[in-house]
Amino acid sequence: MLIQEDDLRGPEVAELLQAHLIYTGGNSPSESMHALDLDALRAPAITFWTAWQDDALLGCGAISEIDQLNGEIKSMHTAAAHRGKGVAAAILTHIIATARQRSYERLYLETGSMEPFAPARALYSRFGFEFCDPFGAYVEDRHSVFMTLGLSA
Repeated sequence: MLIQEDDLRGPEVAELLQAHLIYTGGNSPSESMHALDLDALRAPAITFWTAWQDDALLGCGAISEIDQLNGEIKSMHTAAAHRGKGVAAAILTHIIATARQRSYERLYLETGSMEPFAPARALYSRFGFEFCDPFGAYVEDRHSVFMTLGLSA
């Protein structure tokens, strides 16, 4: 598996992100959906990666810099055909390593509280993320779960 920084210009990436938006939108009320579209993911504060096996796009993930010491994980998604194969864990490992290289002290994320998001919550918990209060511009929402990971050495 090759994980590489991506410019979000390829048709495969657009298709995967559309699937991500459909999945999150189908499992979250619109007022509780915080997934970013292609244009939003191109913001200067966001670094976006894709995971590939040969010509197959396996998944994606991003980190948004909140400030010099904190980042937020965004747009974690594994293509349906590749779920359960360790793709998300590999991308998350890469994101955490990048956050440490940037000397971030903490990573945050928001994900859904509903059953379809249980695998994501379990993955983050396995990596040491803990539940926390809303951060940044987020507000308390029964459809959202907020998690954080301290990155101190």
